[in-house]
Amino acid sequence: MNNLPSGSRDPDLARDIEAVQRIDAVPSILRLICKNTGMGFAAVARVTDQTWTACAVQDEVNFGLAAGGQLDLHTTLCFESRAARASIVIDNFGDDPVYHGHHTSRIYNLGSYISVPIILPDGNYFGNLCAIDPAPADLSNARIVSMFEVFADLIAFQLVSEGRRQAAETALLRERETSNLREQFIAVLGHDLRNPLSAVSATAELLSLRKNEPDLVKIGQRLKATTLRMARLIDDVMDFARGRLGSGIGVSINEVDDLATALRVVIAEAREANPGRVLADDIAISTPVRCDRTRIQQLLSNLLGNAVTHGAMEFPVRVQARIDGSEWVLSVVNGGNAIPSDALTKVFEPYWRPATSTPGGGLGLGLYICKQIVLAHGGSLEVSSSAEAGTCFNARLPTGV
Repeated sequence: MNNLPSGSRDPDLARDIEAVQRIDAVPSILRLICKNTGMGFAAVARVTDQTWTACAVQDEVNFGLAAGGQLDLHTTLCFESRAARASIVIDNFGDDPVYHGHHTSRIYNLGSYISVPIILPDGNYFGNLCAIDPAPADLSNARIVSMFEVFADLIAFQLVSEGRRQAAETALLRERETSNLREQFIAVLGHDLRNPLSAVSATAELLSLRKNEPDLVKIGQRLKATTLRMARLIDDVMDFARGRLGSGIGVSINEVDDLATALRVVIAEAREANPGRVLADDIAISTPVRCDRTRIQQLLSNLLGNAVTHGAMEFPVRVQARIDGSEWVLSVVNGGNAIPSDALTKVFEPYWRPATSTPGGGLGLGLYICKQIVLAHGGSLEVSSSAEAGTCFNARLPTGV
């Protein structure tokens, strides 16, 4: 017999041994077999057409074979059990009509033997559940044989379940690694795009100053609008990457006494960028609020961008901000088709966009970032949608004052 060090095992064989050892019931099964049969040694063996390897053992007679140990396949009766895909049960080698004087008995000094195949649900032969002892034993009765067969079937079922669990965990680990690499790449890409974008923005500014050349001024203005949109996309990507890579979306909370003005600036910019749309506002915040002024402007800008993009042209986009007790509430409403109920739970997920979105309409990060900004302020962001009332995004944040 040979006890192989773990480093010298075939990787597939090592995986099979580990799979058996991860089945919590196996040690109890082997102890129960020894107790109920009087046998001194029981094992789960991985049996191939070339090797016999112990995966788990219960040794009460100092047989000397540990888990991972191997026997010469042709010195074992498991070789014959595997070939016939059938159990072998021997109460007493000395008077057995088939196995009397068999070389396995002589080599290992055996008086009794039982081996039941472990066959996986897909029909593949895994190995054997076996027990041996120097003395004869009453093994051929139906109760003992049935016990071995039930335990062999249980081990086969657990091996398949363990394999599926390991495959699922491996797939999940790979997905996490891929996701982390993707988000790190996005963060680096967003950072590296800022310098060339700054150069484009500077060029656009220079073109806009050429007042004596109207065509160049128009090109410069269009280029400025494009770079502004690209800058916002990069900001969204960077915020998303920070949130997913662990640092979260950063906020700098301070007392802001001109929040109404800050909100109106965003609305004015949205009106200028969308001259064909009606943007109505009702801003009623006259007391200081503790918040991150820039992040709140980003919140409103993203909500307005979403409303303008997905709302119907014939309906105004309405912005309302008010104090409500210890909270202040920001609402953005647009008319048009209602968001389907099954999509309402997805609108704040990263990269999610409605099926009706046109190509090039954005990355699907705006609403996700809105949610993260509100959460970073200790608030909540909800959405409701119906054909009658329109789609309303409602943020409730603590005033903190």
